[in-house]
Amino acid sequence: MLQRSSSVKHIHITNAALSSVIQLGDSKIINGLSRAIAVQREKQLFIGDEEDFSKYPIFQRPIIFPQDNEEVMVTSFHQNPMIHVNSINVIAFSSSSILHVGNTDSINMEARVKHIRQLLPRHNRS
Repeated sequence: MLQRSSSVKHIHITNAALSSVIQLGDSKIINGLSRAIAVQREKQLFIGDEEDFSKYPIFQRPIIFPQDNEEVMVTSFHQNPMIHVNSINVIAFSSSSILHVGNTDSINMEARVKHIRQLLPRHNRS
């Protein structure tokens, strides 16, 4: 992996959450995983077993990556081994996101969310 120095003059991040990565500089491997169950209810009712990820197939399905059969030839010349960044301003990022200034050999980021909406029957809504 090409090694370079990273220089960031100013960085302002308001919010980074849920398996997010802020990486300044080189890294060999970055793995991020975020799993969430989001339950929205019209009436407060707590059943208590929604947090069991094994109940929902979305969390067990394998990820199918597209086949990369195309051969790509790259030639690059880095006269200056520095990465210079003047300013980064991020309002928010979340759920297995990455802000990276530098080189990385391998990045694998995964976010899975199961949304559940429990609505009252139409005749019970007020």
